[in-house]
Amino acid sequence: MLIRLGLVIAVTVFCAPTVLAQKQPASNEPPSVSWQAPPEGKAEDYVGQETCEACHADEAKQFQKTIHAHINVAGTKYGTGCESCHGPGKAHADNQMEAAGDAAKLEAGKKLIFSFQGSPKENASHCLVCHETNRVQDSFSGSEHMLQGIACNECHEPHLLKHVAKGERVEPQMAQAKFFDSPQITEENRWLNQSLLRKTQPDLCYQCHKVIQAQFSLPTHHRVPEGLMKCTDCHNPHGTATRPLLKKTGFEVCVSCHIEKRGPFVFEHPVVKIEGCIACHSPHGTIEKNMLIRREGRFVCLQCHVDPQAAGVPHGRLGFQTRGDCVRCHATIHGSNFNEYFLQ
Repeated sequence: MLIRLGLVIAVTVFCAPTVLAQKQPASNEPPSVSWQAPPEGKAEDYVGQETCEACHADEAKQFQKTIHAHINVAGTKYGTGCESCHGPGKAHADNQMEAAGDAAKLEAGKKLIFSFQGSPKENASHCLVCHETNRVQDSFSGSEHMLQGIACNECHEPHLLKHVAKGERVEPQMAQAKFFDSPQITEENRWLNQSLLRKTQPDLCYQCHKVIQAQFSLPTHHRVPEGLMKCTDCHNPHGTATRPLLKKTGFEVCVSCHIEKRGPFVFEHPVVKIEGCIACHSPHGTIEKNMLIRREGRFVCLQCHVDPQAAGVPHGRLGFQTRGDCVRCHATIHGSNFNEYFLQ
């Protein structure tokens, strides 16, 4: 029985197809948002989208291209379209018609409808009326971005009306993005197919995360600047239980692509399961091969295996461990099915 089990393990290990890491960005996850009735106003306080379009033609034209404009709820006669986000518009519309060009009255009328000029919490609350039902966005109210005062409209643009002022500085594209000559889609198509983001990833994230942008410029990095990965392949910006907003816990987010490192193995490397991959690797980029966090691979190992009296350090203080490359012998450091010391 033991011999047969050993043969099964050997066949599984040696005959399994080679699995490589991710080569293209993961597809956008389908939303699970459920429309919710607006919490304010009565049916007679709403005027319908046609009234809004009379003055806001450009916004309405862009809005009609988005998923927000195609919410069909059986039996619902109000609270959809523009007013699903901006609230009841009757008071605002009546004021604009009665103002008859009076600048003071027109300005006062703008305060009769929500225009996303409030606090970050207030702005986000209008989106979360519906989006709190989404399994990906239901934690946004307690997320790091929300705590830093970043509301939904800081990253997303429901209308995509761009007016570039004359002389406004345009950020140059990173050099890595030009290494791969791939066809570019129009800005409007990008906007519609990328969750209504104001900019493409990672340029949108770089606006705040300048340190991460610098790390991606280092010689060894995940191919995010080249467009072969995107930030949301690993992170959920709307909030998770993990500190760096990872989509999964621990090393699970890494082995989503690096499946060959996942295991389970008969002999596990404890640091992988406890601290995760970042104990040895810097995921955004380093100057070392394999994105190691130390200048040489042996120094990574010596972060833990430094005590000559410890069970995990069989070599003497002046032995091979301080002079050679550990992985020349301990080649299967992510886990092994054959040797407890991860020997080749």
